[in-house]
Amino acid sequence: MPHVVALYRHPVKGFTPESLPALTVQADGRIAGDRVLAFRFADAVAAEERDGLDHWPKSKGLALESFPALAALRLSYDDAAQRVRIQHGDDTLVEAGLDAQGRTALADAVTAFVLSSPDAKRLQRPGRLPVALVGDGATSRFQDRHRGYVSLHSTASVDALGAALDQDIDDRRFRSNVVIGGVDAWEELEWQGDVRIGDVRLHTAGPIVRCLATHANPDTGARDASVLKTLTGSLGQDEPTLGRLLILPGVSGAVGDTAGAGGTIRVGDEVVVG
Repeated sequence: MPHVVALYRHPVKGFTPESLPALTVQADGRIAGDRVLAFRFADAVAAEERDGLDHWPKSKGLALESFPALAALRLSYDDAAQRVRIQHGDDTLVEAGLDAQGRTALADAVTAFVLSSPDAKRLQRPGRLPVALVGDGATSRFQDRHRGYVSLHSTASVDALGAALDQDIDDRRFRSNVVIGGVDAWEELEWQGDVRIGDVRLHTAGPIVRCLATHANPDTGARDASVLKTLTGSLGQDEPTLGRLLILPGVSGAVGDTAGAGGTIRVGDEVVVG
């Protein structure tokens, strides 16, 4: 029986996922607490201040696609207190709130880490420094696409990729919100129409075409798996695809849209297609 085996949110775009027993799908189709903060490059101010900002291209700030070393950091976010803690191994690099002083401390700590990593030269390019922590800590606006969505993949698809690579592949590489079991490899790519997860009714959108972020080991930050080439090579895909997007029916996609029903998805929930 198809069912949910893991749930993740990513409070800061491009940083560690948090594994949770339940996620809330908001009325705008976005996951509560997911991508509510981002580290912005200095030359991306205009994009952040643009009226109606509802998504955040990876090129505007720190993201795993260009800064794989970020995967070695462990980040947690306390919604109620609006405090972020970032660790590297057993060391806490910084813990601070979202006031001006706290944002500066968080940005300084992350900057120092990246500048001490193999990714330093990318951050030193003109226009990138100083980075700033942006977002209100509540509004899920730093997604890659303009409309709200829930991302999903199956353990079977990841296992099939791992077999093709001849190495173990961790689900966290793919930064999905929902991971399911009980289906065959790539089966989720064939879904059409409605998908009910627990009591939440969603609708299929497009497949997820992957980027270099998936090459980063989620524990070490090293690029140690040729995911894209394997998907389009030995697995024969036209584009490197793993997982798919789900949307709330009737939702326009704008941040704060309240047209959808939303609800709570829990680990163990049954997944029904059609």
